[in-house]
Amino acid sequence: MAGYFELINAPEGGYQLRLRGGNGEIIALSVRYPTKQAAAAGVSQTREVAASGLIRDLSSELASNSAPEAPDETRN
Repeated sequence: MAGYFELINAPEGGYQLRLRGGNGEIIALSVRYPTKQAAAAGVSQTREVAASGLIRDLSSELASNSAPEAPDETRN
């Protein structure tokens, strides 16, 4: 099954989007949108960015990770 977006009420008012993977796991939670229309526009923008977006690694090397780290060719 493909992933999907859920439109939910934000705790502070307005709306948020949850992105769920095909297995139902939450992958991402959006910023707060003031209206449903703005949230729908956020879905469109997310789809556009995700299709071609690059990864910017802003993490530190101090994070513990059980998986081996792939070499980052952008570091000197």
